[in-house]
Amino acid sequence: MSEPVFLPAGDTALVVQFGEAVDAAVNRRVRHLAAKLRESGAKGIVDIVPTIRSLMVHYDPLETSAGALRGAISDLLHHEHGEEDAYRLWSIPVCYEGDCAPDLENVAREMKLDTGEVVRRHAAEPLEVFMMGFLPGFPYLGLLPEEFDIPRLFEPRVKVPARSISVAVRQTTVYTVECPGGWHLIGQTPVEFFDPERAEPILVAAGDRIRFEPVSVGEYERIRKAVEADDYKPVSEEIVP
Repeated sequence: MSEPVFLPAGDTALVVQFGEAVDAAVNRRVRHLAAKLRESGAKGIVDIVPTIRSLMVHYDPLETSAGALRGAISDLLHHEHGEEDAYRLWSIPVCYEGDCAPDLENVAREMKLDTGEVVRRHAAEPLEVFMMGFLPGFPYLGLLPEEFDIPRLFEPRVKVPARSISVAVRQTTVYTVECPGGWHLIGQTPVEFFDPERAEPILVAAGDRIRFEPVSVGEYERIRKAVEADDYKPVSEEIVP
């Protein structure tokens, strides 16, 4: 695996880039470095921001320097381990039917598959949360099979319904609140990935995995009513490799 590259980002941040490709193994290195850097207590760090293939470290230039920070990070990289960390595996119901999936037929045509096969392949394997971003609780998940390497919409929607499941460029996401968006909508979950009234507002975290479970419209509506009545909790389990 290639060596990380250090890139300056102004005079108060340093980027550690782990390559150019979106890759699960690369993303695990980013997350592992972020965790170790937090544990290290390195002087002068203001914030640590992991992304899919890089880590941005914000620092106070009155407390440390880019050179000192680079040395501390290099030492942590020297002691990397190749083992996979424990993670949470979530089972999330998704309705891939009717109004819940306005773009499913178009996606199926793009992939040269029928809609049932698109759903089967989307839900076939647990997907890894690479990073959180864009909206509160918004997870970027991947990687989907190569057939899902389709571009974003040419014209983004002005409004994407909350809890919509979307796909593009071999990744899938969950829109946590209503907002504009340019990904293809192929389903909707009744589960809230972001709820400011919950004790833990954000449901999942980077490093978690999600298994999407197809459900009918009727089952979707039943679960949605239970969620609104605070009588439904999504299932998760701790997986130790």
